[in-house]
Amino acid sequence: MTAAHVTLCFLLRPGADGEHVLLGTKKTGFGRGKVVGVGGHVEPGETASQAACREVMEEINVVVHAKDLIPAGTVYFEFPARPEWNMATTVFLTREWEGEPSESDEIAPAWFPVAQLPVERMWADAEHWLPAMISGQRIAVRVALAADNENVADVHTMDWVDPQRSQ
Repeated sequence: MTAAHVTLCFLLRPGADGEHVLLGTKKTGFGRGKVVGVGGHVEPGETASQAACREVMEEINVVVHAKDLIPAGTVYFEFPARPEWNMATTVFLTREWEGEPSESDEIAPAWFPVAQLPVERMWADAEHWLPAMISGQRIAVRVALAADNENVADVHTMDWVDPQRSQ
């Protein structure tokens, strides 16, 4: 079975207590009730960066330009008990956008200090890779979820080189 190609984009800004990241409480669909990154499926004919920009607009009502995206790495999510949920994720960061993040039908956004991510409300895998990517590590991560589709069975991380930059 082929994994769905998805994208995540994490907005970053300085705060009085260090760097903050924009996350959102998912209001509908897959992951409802969890605190997640902004993102979604890459549509046919779209690049991952185009999808990230579109998803940011749809979910939090701000404009991000592809030139302002910082490629951070990839995360492959494997759900052995539900392989139709497998996802190949391209992750971006950005410190540049237009507008003020606001709630949509899908996401209720909020800023969190990077040093105090709400991991107890996030997917269990996030703490294994998100802080590293935000801190500047460029990594490729493979996450195998447990049979309950919630807990992490295994995480494998390796250095990642952006294929767009190596050409």
